Amino acid sequence: MKPDKEYAVQMHDITKTFGACRALDNVQLDVKKGTIHAILGENGAGKTTLMNVLYGLYRQDSGEVYLYGEKVDIKNPTVAIRHGIGMVHQHFMLVENFTVAQNIILGQETTKGGGVLDLKRAKKEVEELVARYGLQVNPDAQISDITVGMQQRVEILKALYRGVDILILDEPTAVLTPQEIEDLIGIMHRLVDDGKTIIIITHKLREIKASADECTIVRRGQYIDTVKVADVTQSELADMMVGHKVRLSVDKEAAKPGETIFEIDNLQASDDRGLPVLKNLNLAVHAGEIVGLAGIDGNGQKELVEVITNLRKADGGTVKIDGKEIQNTTTRNTMNSGVSTIHEDRQKRGLVLDFTVDENAVLDSYMKEPFSKRGVLNKKAIHDFTSQLITEYDIRPDNCGDMPIRGLSGGNQQKVIIAREIANDPDLLIAVQPTRGLDVGAIENVHKMLIRERDKGKAVLLISLELDEVLNVADTVAVIYDGAIQGTFPQSEADERTIGLMMAGGGTDAAE
Repeated sequence: MKPDKEYAVQMHDITKTFGACRALDNVQLDVKKGTIHAILGENGAGKTTLMNVLYGLYRQDSGEVYLYGEKVDIKNPTVAIRHGIGMVHQHFMLVENFTVAQNIILGQETTKGGGVLDLKRAKKEVEELVARYGLQVNPDAQISDITVGMQQRVEILKALYRGVDILILDEPTAVLTPQEIEDLIGIMHRLVDDGKTIIIITHKLREIKASADECTIVRRGQYIDTVKVADVTQSELADMMVGHKVRLSVDKEAAKPGETIFEIDNLQASDDRGLPVLKNLNLAVHAGEIVGLAGIDGNGQKELVEVITNLRKADGGTVKIDGKEIQNTTTRNTMNSGVSTIHEDRQKRGLVLDFTVDENAVLDSYMKEPFSKRGVLNKKAIHDFTSQLITEYDIRPDNCGDMPIRGLSGGNQQKVIIAREIANDPDLLIAVQPTRGLDVGAIENVHKMLIRERDKGKAVLLISLELDEVLNVADTVAVIYDGAIQGTFPQSEADERTIGLMMAGGGTDAAE
């Protein structure tokens, strides 16, 4: 397609290589002004790399970029912002002990005479943006005290404060609750109504259908097609993305639960402010069973996992693995007791970003044979082990063992964690948001892996903010609200309306 001023962005024949890996191979992107345009592809397909080229974080090896029909040379993010391009990254870039207003104006401070910071005027400008786009957030709130959804709004406000007309959102719904996702889609439509152009990178087919006008599909660094979203189904999008038929529901045989592996009795714990957050919580998981914990974010899920893994002290009650109490001991004791955990925040809790993929693959087991002997690491054994995981779990690129893990896409980082934790052969596998940031093909594989572990007689605790995922994968559904279990149902008796009401604190009476 020729350069055309009716298109906000046109990227033609974009190629980018990293060493021996060709991340982008003559990729095309044409985004009409005043629309929401989705970029869909598997983990490692090159979606974020393409947008990093547009935002000036990477320089393409070849190809041209046009804005409104004019060729541009975007050397760095400063040039991108000057051209009206803003980007909200998957992992937010906020200063946690600054206020909302301070984060928004950081780097573009409003000053008065003598270069003194004019925070009053800056707050007024932020409040005007909040009112204009319905981005309800308190300018005086500290970042560490607000939800992930609110933090995302701050990132969007940062871009709008700099006057951008083209906004890139990288996996914008990966960590949001269903209500926050609805709110974000509403915000995107208001921005488009105001003349903005939005490009979203996402794996979530339902959200593409709910928000986007057009969708460009990339696969293994190559352009596949651009389609009008209204003309295709979710299944058709999934098939184009992975190149073969994908099942969007899980096939599994009925569970055959055995003895109780994991049991929590009257567990109590406090949050970081010292306030009660787990309130006499009771839960059990049997061998050969997947228990799905459904709940709205902020109802104690984070603290529950921290208590189980001994990252937080329990104020009362017990946590037992195979009948042995493990609460208030050590994280190493938790692992040695047969517990593996896929943590919610892969970068803070799951990985050491400056370590290689090889090193991250043995974080739990590097001190054991064959990975070490008498304190000396066996690097060949570690590399061979990691190579097996890379092949089995389709971690990309396929020769990434020696790479720093921060160089992998978010979805492939997640695959490394899942592979490592399952390879530990645990009695209890705790999977917290295990499919966060994964494409539909990878999600299908993760669900199969959880079911495979169940069928091997393992106990699996699935904690997910995706109610569809809980209802699809779990054998037993437990609902958490305000730090306590409100009810437990066999999967066959759990319906979305009842669970949804209980998640909001309605209780079984309200559901009936």
